[in-house]
Amino acid sequence: MPDQKIDNLLNLAMDATPQERRKSGNLNVGYDPATRLWDVIIKYSGPESGLAGNGIQVVPLLGGYAVVTLPESEIDKYSHRAQVEFMEKPKRLYFELFQAKGASCIRTVQTGRNGLTGKGILTGIVDSGVDYFHPDFRNADGSSRILRLWDQSIQGNPPQGYVTGTEYTKEQIDEALALGENQGRRLVPSVDYSGHGTSVLGIAAGNGRASDGVNQGVAYESDLIVVKMGIPRENSFPRTTELIQGIDYLVRQSLSLGRPMVINISFGNNYGSHKGDSLLETYIDMVSSIGRLAICTGTGNNGNQPLHEGGTLKQGQTRQIELSVSSREPTLNVQLWKSYEDEMSIYIENPSGNRIGPLDEKLGPQRYRLGNTELLIYYGKPGPYHLTQEIYIDFLPVETYVDSGDWKIILSGKKVRGGEYYLWLPGGNTLNRGTGFYEPRAYGTLTIPATARRIIAVGAYDSLVDSYADFSGRGSRMLPYLKPDLVAPGVNIVAPVPGGGYRTVTGTSFAAPFVSGSAALLMQWGIVNGNDPYLYGEKVKAYLRKGARPLSGYETYPNEEVGWGHFAWRIVSQGENVVDMRKTCYGIYSV
Repeated sequence: MPDQKIDNLLNLAMDATPQERRKSGNLNVGYDPATRLWDVIIKYSGPESGLAGNGIQVVPLLGGYAVVTLPESEIDKYSHRAQVEFMEKPKRLYFELFQAKGASCIRTVQTGRNGLTGKGILTGIVDSGVDYFHPDFRNADGSSRILRLWDQSIQGNPPQGYVTGTEYTKEQIDEALALGENQGRRLVPSVDYSGHGTSVLGIAAGNGRASDGVNQGVAYESDLIVVKMGIPRENSFPRTTELIQGIDYLVRQSLSLGRPMVINISFGNNYGSHKGDSLLETYIDMVSSIGRLAICTGTGNNGNQPLHEGGTLKQGQTRQIELSVSSREPTLNVQLWKSYEDEMSIYIENPSGNRIGPLDEKLGPQRYRLGNTELLIYYGKPGPYHLTQEIYIDFLPVETYVDSGDWKIILSGKKVRGGEYYLWLPGGNTLNRGTGFYEPRAYGTLTIPATARRIIAVGAYDSLVDSYADFSGRGSRMLPYLKPDLVAPGVNIVAPVPGGGYRTVTGTSFAAPFVSGSAALLMQWGIVNGNDPYLYGEKVKAYLRKGARPLSGYETYPNEEVGWGHFAWRIVSQGENVVDMRKTCYGIYSV
């Protein structure tokens, strides 16, 4: 019987054949075929001692979480240890960006009485790295603003308590900068190949030196700590195991240095119930209460993509969900989430009209074949950390491609109380154009971890025309709390690029660091300048929400598209020490 202390995907991966796992775009994420080892995230209780073992490597994280590397043959036995509460398979992460366009905007420099620069605050990112040679991350004397750089992809000297990558100090980075590009890159060989992290960090905290201050970031005098996530084998995207360790490292750096920190996350994924109950989300909620932190993330760019469906099914009612699969689609998967209390008959029909079902309502994997497509299905049950039930469907080609055409997922209400159901396809532009639901639902398109309760979830709007960016992920009433918190400029933003120049970028990846930098300014005003020593965590979120302004086209706030509104500075302290930045920053921000 499948182990209910292990999440559904890992249970299915354990049951799947090697060929099925290779064909799937999801089941082998976290597995290294060269070493035959798995990386998993666990929630545990009790002492750290006893978590490791022969051939088992453990990285304990804050708050009773850990990343464990172990042989596949040991997974079942390991999950039965009394300390282990739950085990979760890594999920692949994706950039939250769109293709850049050719426009930019200019922001006013934060000047005037008691102007804010982020001085005294740490800005941390977990991303694709940074071009540490870029002038925007260097001081006037040429030295680096980066205090630590942990590159998880370069083996050799990991930070204390971790087992992968290499940690570089400011002293090492300064030495590399003094040597120049050719020799310096040999000493500190960390490279941001995609440029995503360089752009994200520049928006949050670049000082604009490469543009004589014109393209200056928000918290441009904050000190920087960077985590470059390791690049695994599956399509060169990092996983939640790398992200959760990166967050853990940044929090520990903040505690060690005794300084407030803002953490920016501009990655997300579509796998999960979207109710804030995955181990990554609960970890973020837990760690948000440690130290003096604020954590920001983008809401993803699935708002106008056909990747989400949902609705309410009544007893005795039948719903037909149509899914278009384009030609030459090598694999895809569908997650169906519903209330465990609701009993539904589930059928699947291929483009030729052949149908299977109703699916067996039993825990564990099921296999069917329709045409030239194998369906690998896992009918799950609620877990210790979530109430909802998942039915996971992997479409695997018998030969090269999944059968193209109009597929149908048919739901029939047997014994229904609530009746809500939600379906998701993979995000990150991994599917071919033309693959998607015929009647997509824009609400509920937040990517994970924007669905975590304590995180500051940031959508995007176009500041040039003062309008919501329709690609921006939306919240929904299925969450027990409203998201997003607010929106920020995310269309045609000028940002640093590796090599020393700039480019225009679009996406919630780049709206999030605008708010991250602004959170750093708030924390400088409150903590560093002594106006409010408790201005961190949920209090930062409350200030940002209160300062948000209406966006054209909306009358009701908060709402599932723009939350409490779009970001605008509005800070007023008590007494004579007033920081009055009520001038609008929206529409004129760029880096």
